[in-house]
Amino acid sequence: MDTFALLAHGLAGALQPINLLYALIGVTLGTAVGVLPGIGPALTVALLLPVTYQFDPTASLIMFAGIYYGGMYGGSTTSILLNTPGESASIVTALEGNKMARKGRGGPALATAAIGSFVAGLIATIGLAFISPWMVKFALSLGPADYFALMVLAFVTVSAAFGDSALRGLTALAIGLTLGLVGIDLQTGQARLTFGMPDLLDGIEVTTLAVALFAVGEALKVAAQPMAEDKIEPVKGSVWMNAQDWARSWKAWLRGTAIGFPIGAMPAGGAEIGTFLSYSTEKALTKHPEEFGHGAIEGVAGPEAANNASAAGTLVPLLTLGLPTSATAAIMLAGFQQFGLQPGPLLFANNATLVWSLIASLLVANLMLLVLNLPLVGLWVRLLAIPKPWLYAGILAFATLGTIGANPSPFELGMLLAFGLLGYGLRRYDYPIAPVVVGLILGPLAEQQLRRALAISQGDPSVLVHSPVAIILYLIAATALLLPAYLRLRGKGKVLSQLAAEED
Repeated sequence: MDTFALLAHGLAGALQPINLLYALIGVTLGTAVGVLPGIGPALTVALLLPVTYQFDPTASLIMFAGIYYGGMYGGSTTSILLNTPGESASIVTALEGNKMARKGRGGPALATAAIGSFVAGLIATIGLAFISPWMVKFALSLGPADYFALMVLAFVTVSAAFGDSALRGLTALAIGLTLGLVGIDLQTGQARLTFGMPDLLDGIEVTTLAVALFAVGEALKVAAQPMAEDKIEPVKGSVWMNAQDWARSWKAWLRGTAIGFPIGAMPAGGAEIGTFLSYSTEKALTKHPEEFGHGAIEGVAGPEAANNASAAGTLVPLLTLGLPTSATAAIMLAGFQQFGLQPGPLLFANNATLVWSLIASLLVANLMLLVLNLPLVGLWVRLLAIPKPWLYAGILAFATLGTIGANPSPFELGMLLAFGLLGYGLRRYDYPIAPVVVGLILGPLAEQQLRRALAISQGDPSVLVHSPVAIILYLIAATALLLPAYLRLRGKGKVLSQLAAEED
C-alpha cells in the first residue's frame, strides 16, 4: 500500500468523532499552555499521562500530538505580547515580534506566526508521512550493535541540546540511567537498587517521574521565586496582514519550513537550532535590513515556520526509531509505553492503523489551530491575567490526583514528592530535566541491545564498532558532544581578546 493510500486510511480514522474530539481538546489545551509562560506542552502531556491511562491509545496519542502542535502555536502569543517565550523554541520570535507589538503591529505579528505555523505544519506533516516509511526500512536493517550506537547518539545529543553545559546534561542523563537500573533484571532475575523495598521491584514508573520533574518541580521553582508583574502589550488595530506583509512573509514561511523540518527529523535535531538558523537566513536575505532588531515581520514568519516544521520533524525519529529529540517527544514516548507500545519499525507493522491515524490527525489539528488562533486571540491574551499562585496550585493538585488515580499507593505519592524535589533542585542549579526522563526510558532499551550484541559476538566488545553505520553514529555523537564545547571556548577567547584590546 502506497503512502497516499495509507494517509487516506489514517485520515478516515482521524475523522472519527471521538478522535476529532480528542484532537480539539489537545490543540485547545496546547494553545492555552503555550500562551502561559513557563508551562509548555511537555508539562501538560506529563500531567495527562496518569489521567489517560485507561483511555483509548489512539485517541490519547492524538490528543498528546495536538497538545504538542498547539504548544508551538501558543508560544508565539506570549513571545510577541509579553516578550516572555512560553517555549524555548519561541525565543527567536520574541526578538522581532515584541518590537512589532510595541509599535502597534501585534496583530500582523500574531497573524504571520499563526499562518506560517499552519503552512509549515501542513508541509512538514506531509513530509513526515512520506519520510517515515523510508526511515522504517532503514531501521529494520539495523542490528543490535547499530541500535546501541543510535541510542548512544540519542543520549549525547539530548544531553548536549538541553541547557548551556554538556557536563550538566550528561549528569542529568546519568541520573536517569541510574533510575533505569532500578528493579528486576529481566535476564538474571536479580533485584537491582531496590534497597529491600518491594514497591521498587517493578522499577521506577515513568509517568510518576515525568509528572514530578515537569509539573511538581516547576511549581516548586515558581513558588520559590518572587512574583513579578508582567507588562502585556495590547493588540491594537486589525489582526490581519496587509499586502506588503503577505509579500514579505510567504517566502520566509517556505524557507523556515525547509530549514526546520530536516533539523527536527535528525536524531540530533531540535527546534531551537532551526529557529535560530531561520532567523539568521531571513536577516541575510531581507531587503529591509534596517528593520531587523526593530520589528521585521520576516523575523517572526521564518522562525515560527521553522518552529512548527521542526515539531513535525521531531516525530520522525520518535515514531520510526523510538528516539526522542525534545522534552515533549520524551514524554510522548512515555505515553506510548504506558499503552504497551514501543515506537520503532515494528510499530508501523503491528499498529499501522494507530500510526497513520496519528499522522493524519496532525493535518486536522493544524486546521483546527488556524481557526482557533486568529479569531480567538483576545481570549488567549486574557489567560495571561490568571494569577500564578492559582495556576500552579492547580497544577500541583492535578498532578497529585492524577498520580493517585493511576497508582493509588502512598509509596507512589512519596516518590512523586521526592522526584518533585529532585526536579526543583535540578532547575535551581540549571540542570536540564529532559535527559533524566530520556535516560529512564531509553536506558533499559540500550542495555538490552548491548547485551544482545555481546551475546551474538560471544562477549567480543569489538562487535560494537564492526558496522559502518555504528562507526558513523559514534562519530556524529562525538561531534555533537565536542563541537559545542569548542565553539563556546572559541567564543570566550574572542571576547577575552576584545576586552584585552580595549584595555590597551
